[in-house]
Amino acid sequence: MAGGLFGRAAASLQLGRTALRTGSRFYSQTQPEPLTVREQNDGIRRIILNNPKKRNALSLSMLESLRENILTDVDSDDLRVIILSARGPVFSSGHDLKELTSTEGREYHTKVFHTCTEVMTLIQDLPVPVIAMVNGVATAAGCQLVASCDVAVVTEKSTFATPGVNVGLFCSTPAVAIGRAVPRKVAMEMLFTGTPISAHDALLHGLVSKVVPEERLEAETFAIAQRVCQASRPVVALGKATFQRQMAQGRDAAYATASKVMVDNLALRDGQEGIRAFIEKRKPVWSHKTEKAHD
Repeated sequence: MAGGLFGRAAASLQLGRTALRTGSRFYSQTQPEPLTVREQNDGIRRIILNNPKKRNALSLSMLESLRENILTDVDSDDLRVIILSARGPVFSSGHDLKELTSTEGREYHTKVFHTCTEVMTLIQDLPVPVIAMVNGVATAAGCQLVASCDVAVVTEKSTFATPGVNVGLFCSTPAVAIGRAVPRKVAMEMLFTGTPISAHDALLHGLVSKVVPEERLEAETFAIAQRVCQASRPVVALGKATFQRQMAQGRDAAYATASKVMVDNLALRDGQEGIRAFIEKRKPVWSHKTEKAHD
């Protein structure tokens, strides 16, 4: 059933799993607390960036820890949605610039950006939606992380910027995600000037989904996550993969892709269950399995 659509996602997930088996280090030498914290309940996994003293910088260790917590039991039917949040006033300040000096060298720098790219693409290739819950500053790769998520709920005090140009390191990799989330000229102004944009401007330009008062952030975010949990997992997974694929295509190819997937969706057991439930005026009983109702 629509096997090709999941090929890219499966390959990306496999790359992540391979990296996990290499024995990566998930704790900094001076930080006794885990760099990320994973909690899960009722289908909702919350992953918290947990290094506020270093502004939740996306160091190599932080990226590896984030990757581990994303990939753990990612194929389980019990996982329905992921929420990314952070402790402290900064969601993430981006890469740890101390890792990007000549002392570390080109090979290490390559590993940092390869791992960052892997994490960002994993988020988009996962079979479950990923929601950013932001209360504070998100800059450079931190802004990239928000842009890579499927949904972003932020507070009125949140700001977003790509200030790398001001320290001699143009935000070229953040530009990949941000340039696909906001209009080109908005992205270019952010990249050329490094000037932060407000939460409301981020909403206006499409970088985030919703701006809420600080005291409502968690409730609003979890309300979205709970709505996701009411749907069939394979239907959501198929829909997410299809959306990503068709957005990269021209109009006619996108309609061809989406039309075929609608037929594949109807062949799913949960696809037929949902239609029957609607006709019979009852709540659907999802299997959350990829089993087919017909060929």
